[in-house]
Amino acid sequence: MTRQPYPPASRDDIVENLHGTPVSDPYRWLEDPDDPATEGWLAAQEKLFAAEMSALPGREAFRSRIAELLRSGSVGAPVWRGNRSFFTRRTPDQEHAVLYTADPGGAERALFDPMAIDPTGLTTLDAWQPDKEGRLLAYQVSVGGDEESSLYLMDVATGERTEGPIDRCRYSPVAWLPGGEAFYYVRRLPSTEVPEGEEQFHRRVYLHRVGTSTEDDVLIFGEGMEKTNYYGVAVSRDGRWLQISASRGTAPRNDLWVADLSASAPDSPELTVVQEGVDAQTALHFGRDGLLYVFTDRDAPRGRICVTDPSEPLAERWRDLIPQDPEAVLTDYAILDDLDRPVMLVGWTRHAISEITVHDLATGERVGEVPTPGLGTIGGITERPEGGHEAWFGYTDNTTPPTIQRYDARTGETTLWAASPGVVEVPAVRTEQVAYRSADGTEVHMLVISKPGAEGPRPTILYGYGGFGLSMSPGYSASILAWVEAGGTYAIAQLRGGGEEGEEWHRAGMLANKQNVFDDLHAAAEHLIATGITTSDRLGISGGSNGGLLVGAALTQRPDLYAAVVCSAPLLDMVRYELFGLGATWNVEYGSAEKPDEFAWLHAYSPYHNVREGVSYPATLFTVFQSDTRVHPLHAWKTCAALQHAQAGDRPILLRNETEVGHGARAVSRTVELAADQLTFLAHHTGLTV
Repeated sequence: MTRQPYPPASRDDIVENLHGTPVSDPYRWLEDPDDPATEGWLAAQEKLFAAEMSALPGREAFRSRIAELLRSGSVGAPVWRGNRSFFTRRTPDQEHAVLYTADPGGAERALFDPMAIDPTGLTTLDAWQPDKEGRLLAYQVSVGGDEESSLYLMDVATGERTEGPIDRCRYSPVAWLPGGEAFYYVRRLPSTEVPEGEEQFHRRVYLHRVGTSTEDDVLIFGEGMEKTNYYGVAVSRDGRWLQISASRGTAPRNDLWVADLSASAPDSPELTVVQEGVDAQTALHFGRDGLLYVFTDRDAPRGRICVTDPSEPLAERWRDLIPQDPEAVLTDYAILDDLDRPVMLVGWTRHAISEITVHDLATGERVGEVPTPGLGTIGGITERPEGGHEAWFGYTDNTTPPTIQRYDARTGETTLWAASPGVVEVPAVRTEQVAYRSADGTEVHMLVISKPGAEGPRPTILYGYGGFGLSMSPGYSASILAWVEAGGTYAIAQLRGGGEEGEEWHRAGMLANKQNVFDDLHAAAEHLIATGITTSDRLGISGGSNGGLLVGAALTQRPDLYAAVVCSAPLLDMVRYELFGLGATWNVEYGSAEKPDEFAWLHAYSPYHNVREGVSYPATLFTVFQSDTRVHPLHAWKTCAALQHAQAGDRPILLRNETEVGHGARAVSRTVELAADQLTFLAHHTGLTV
């Protein structure tokens, strides 16, 4: 077909000398979304995208099938407070999950329905936390995808809002004191009290007393500390112990303090150091038996659980209860103590496949395992705060919508507690886990999902993330199922930078090691081609956020290897990423352009700076969200303009710029439309006939 010309984009002569290296930035004007030139360019890109997509076949088929598969709905694991449970559920026709509570008799009542609050679907429930008695609920809400959570309180018995909004509570934990009269939480300083451009940072821990003005909240922690710190806060069930953690941005390490609230007042806790300046992540659980349980990767990159006396929390006093496993990564645990022989359930992943083992609580001896529905992913394991013999956990795999399973330690049986409420016909697929070698010889695993009996090279999507210690584990995905049902193959590479093999695996793909992640993806593509699963002209790659950086680097480093790319909400200008959104919190993962050696890493792979004129690039679709306050869409805007200017081939470079949504949660209908566009684009440019 005849392609429309790309919208004109002026190239400014901006060249900066950074650490002795000239750095060109011709599209810096696209960093300002309010500039009339930017607005005009975006409007022209929208017309181009609509014209190009309208000519592609198969979109309605994908849209219809994805919508049908998402009618499975979803269900969340219960949070227990006494005999009352709190959980989320989305029925087939709902745009968002609804928060429910159930009384001891099982009668359910909706507490928060985002669509009842806002029929436009733009309001999302970001987080929620009932008090220790289940009488009050703290919940956080944002609008239009900006994730700028406002905190409210609700009376659970009546469903009435009793306090709020409390603003500036993005990513705030809530830690209730017993009785529901007060809670600790995290809030940013007002914009008037911080330097311009730093409004997203400068968090503090406060104590709020219910029924009082936030003006009277007591500052507990954070004064004079690193501006990009995130804080965690928790209070033990009996209200005696407070713990506060601090992490610089998304660093894979934290400082940790505890306070005995029986010896000091809640509004002036005397904090004792557990770890400070240690390169490890540690979390605490104050057991009902009076012991302190320590979940840590200190001296154990795959994780271990230790135990000690709460009055002696330093590492020298820790005793291994569940030592590090040489192959599996420890992910979660729960204590069941209403038994003749109390046990600990321990969650693991082995090459991203979940399992749960059972251990004697006193000795750590393995005494059994928890039956699970299959080879898939297990969500958080929860128990009743006051103890018991039951535990609940989420389960999903490539063909199973989310379910909640109940384990009874008295019988050793696992039963279905709640299924996703919709009934859908899920296509048969075959999931195979394969291993391949990366450029430096490292073994990497990959899930390959296809139709049973499928043979010969097939249109294939290769997906990856490779960052922040996040694992790519099996899960129900309407997009994957729709693609495979249509005859394609979907591969998910478990790249370095993720958490599939523990913290060492993560660190092998961060900072100076970031190129390993891109090499792992290229090697995955070459393995898929060498084994006859696909060919380079039938291979598309897809990734979002940090995964958008991944595929952005891939298309600029190996444009010959890929036929098509979907790059969603990406980081692409790695020289200036710290200046926008939450970028300054990620320099612990990527490095900082302010430091000469780290600038060299970043500039070497920064996709925006590695676009070269005269190169035939893959067909590329950028999908970005105008209200994204994590990753500013300017990354995609600038790189899209650069690629459109440089493209020597005839494959299109397109931009899908969506308004009133952000980086995170969105209405189901919006998810359907986005996924349909992405699959339609990839199908056309990899030769999949829908």
